[in-house]
Amino acid sequence: MEIKLYNTLTRKKEIFKPLKKDKVGLYACGPTVYNFAHIGNLRTYVFEDILRRVLEYNGFDVKHVMNITDVGHLTSDADSGEDKMVKALKREGKELNEKSMLEIAGFYTQSFKKDIRLLNIQEPKIWCKATEYIKEQIKLVEKLVANGYAYETDSAVYFGTSKLTDYGKLAKLDMAGMQEGINVAKKTDKKNPTDFALWLKLAGENKNHIMNWESPWGKGFPGWHIECSAMSMAHLGENFDIHCGGVDHISVHHTNERAQNIGATSHEVVRFWMHGEFLVLKKEKMAKSADNFLTLSILIEKGFNPLAYRYFCLTAHYRSAMTFSWEALEGAQNSLTNLYEKIKEIKEKQNVPSFGRPSQLGYKEKFLRVINDDLNMLQALAIVWELIKDEKIESREKYATLLDFDKVLGLRLDEVKELKIPIEIKELAEKREKYRQAKDFNKADEIRKQIEKLGFEIEDTEKGSKVKIK
Repeated sequence: MEIKLYNTLTRKKEIFKPLKKDKVGLYACGPTVYNFAHIGNLRTYVFEDILRRVLEYNGFDVKHVMNITDVGHLTSDADSGEDKMVKALKREGKELNEKSMLEIAGFYTQSFKKDIRLLNIQEPKIWCKATEYIKEQIKLVEKLVANGYAYETDSAVYFGTSKLTDYGKLAKLDMAGMQEGINVAKKTDKKNPTDFALWLKLAGENKNHIMNWESPWGKGFPGWHIECSAMSMAHLGENFDIHCGGVDHISVHHTNERAQNIGATSHEVVRFWMHGEFLVLKKEKMAKSADNFLTLSILIEKGFNPLAYRYFCLTAHYRSAMTFSWEALEGAQNSLTNLYEKIKEIKEKQNVPSFGRPSQLGYKEKFLRVINDDLNMLQALAIVWELIKDEKIESREKYATLLDFDKVLGLRLDEVKELKIPIEIKELAEKREKYRQAKDFNKADEIRKQIEKLGFEIEDTEKGSKVKIK
């Protein structure tokens, strides 16, 4: 069955066929490790994980590469401001030296890896840190200079965007009017406002940059955009299938990556550009710069299963902006808990004689059709619930099919065992019972509501209160 994916470059869904039979090259922009990932960031990684799982479900071997940015990402996302890693050192009161920078990068890298494990996001097959690919980045800059796409100034080596006639194609930029959407730094030694740094020298505001290397242009450090071009081509070659990221990468980072790729190779390197939409809070995107971000650890502290957030992400298309609310997350947790309870019931019935019959209704075909239609996970979840409710399907067939679907969903359905009431829920129930005995029904009711928000319900009987999964 054919796969259709939305290509940002063409602004349409296209039939996906890999460059090499049965093999897919996939590059995903990884984190800049100067802070914890927020759940808006993590939504993008859930989308990329679903993409990889869908490709693998269709039988493809996916070479998934992800970078770690530990140098060169300035606060403007272009060519001005301080390095975000330096910003992290100042924020946390660390010494401004290379040792501290590497330590803080290592800390936030491990934090990110922990988050993706908790969300059951598969690790990429190749991790690549920017600081370990400096030679590749310098060689790529040299190639761009040799090809006439770059020029040197006192402060940097810049990419000359006027040399590329369709520079703004990916972001649909109005180059004449510089319409809203492109974020450029106003550098006095740039030939054009859209030109961007490939290599920044130790000069001006960057003269004391902590991390620096020798280069043909003197000591300095790479621009953010050259890192991804160099690392993606180092592992996937000068032609590869898919490049992913968030929609915020389109106007600057990926536009500049594409320009570098073409300048170095004289052709499109990436066939499909794919982007995940924002997670928003009250019509604003979640962002570290705005100090309005939530981390996965905060969700866990509030009693949420990390996979409830994964389930929440599956309830909207990856190309649609998604509004976060605690109520919506509670709904996702309740749905996930209910799904686990149904899986447990179906699993226990596998060995019970059944008058049902194996599926003749094509659930797998329907599931494959919707996931292959640009990753339509909301419809995929609908098919899961349709299958669960279908009493004509025998339990053994139903259970096997649900586990098969979970290869894409990633909700760990194969790990569902007897669902026990967590100790913290039992403690809340005991506390509530004490309030009931003391006839403090207001406080008892508050605790009941708290228990319900966590996906459980409490039933009062003559023999006392009983807690069960909603």
